[in-house]
Amino acid sequence: MSVLFCNGVIYASWGTHVPTIKDKFGLSDAALSLSMLAVALGGILIMAWAGRWIAKVGSARASVTSGMLMALAAFGILLMPQYALLLFWLALYGSMSAVNDVAANSQAAVIEATFDRPVIGSLHGSFSLGGMFGALVASAWQGMQWPNQWHLAAVCTLCAALTLSTARWLLPEPAVRTNEDGTPHAGEHLAPGVKRKLVVLGCLAFLALIVEGAMYDWTAVYMREVALATGGFVSAGYAAFSIGMAAGRFTGDPVRARFSEGALVVASCAMCIAGLGVALLFPTVATALAGFLVCGLGVANIIPVMFSSAGRIALANGVSPSTGLAITTRLAYVGLLIGPVIVGFIAHRSDLRIALALSLLGVLAIAASSHRVFTFDAPAAGK
Repeated sequence: MSVLFCNGVIYASWGTHVPTIKDKFGLSDAALSLSMLAVALGGILIMAWAGRWIAKVGSARASVTSGMLMALAAFGILLMPQYALLLFWLALYGSMSAVNDVAANSQAAVIEATFDRPVIGSLHGSFSLGGMFGALVASAWQGMQWPNQWHLAAVCTLCAALTLSTARWLLPEPAVRTNEDGTPHAGEHLAPGVKRKLVVLGCLAFLALIVEGAMYDWTAVYMREVALATGGFVSAGYAAFSIGMAAGRFTGDPVRARFSEGALVVASCAMCIAGLGVALLFPTVATALAGFLVCGLGVANIIPVMFSSAGRIALANGVSPSTGLAITTRLAYVGLLIGPVIVGFIAHRSDLRIALALSLLGVLAIAASSHRVFTFDAPAAGK
């Protein structure tokens, strides 16, 4: 889906300029984390309103509108002349990015429900493909030593145009769901036990997205300051992670159709730990790239499985899949937003390698609790 592809391109483009922001304002790791905290706070503060607005206008319209605004916000990041203005603008970007994330995933839930087969992994793969494309473009741009601001200007303009041009292909969703008698659908009134399951999924997704968010915002810094990469190789770490994510997600739906969700989650956690572990234990350019690639393969299918489970749990209890997805994603994306901040503050107190290693504790927790959350029964033949 083009909306998720453009989201990935813009996210990657901003992520590869984290070192640029650090150099421009002479920031320490702690001060750099404060800028990432601004992105996180912007997203967290708007989450509650975003859900109501998306329900009102529909996920298709919300995806396009928020995508255009996100591109505009990202365009202005490197134009900020003062650190205080940068923090404000990053909060604005974070809010638009969060709205677009929720809207696009709601649209993904609509698509999966419409076609009645696993597709959410492939749709998430388009985000990863966008991240890979954005990182490769950034790497080439930096290798040519062209102005950084023109890079963001070109990327954001193209993404805004692509989002707008493909709006007609998004599936419509009723702005207000009603029962047969015309009364409002009370999907938000979930049974406590059902809501508890969705909250648990959200908490596990929160842990997974801490690692994913850290990879988005800290791989470029790691490549430059720990692996001692230069030129275009500074952005290549993000590209390697995104390649792994894209490959894992585009192959994830067929794997889900053959193996149990529990087995897929445990295997994914193992790959994530192994890949990032190699990158951290052997901090050379080659091993870091290989490790980030394997880490991307591992992280790839954890979130799609959790989001699909949330929609299925809601549907099994008589409410819309997007209702369950909304509860889970609100918790999950807090991890994506604050993960880079947590890593930054730990890195300031100790070391970036230690900070990234500690993020893997959450992945271990996911693997350890998977038998309580996911089914280990293989799908029926033919599904």
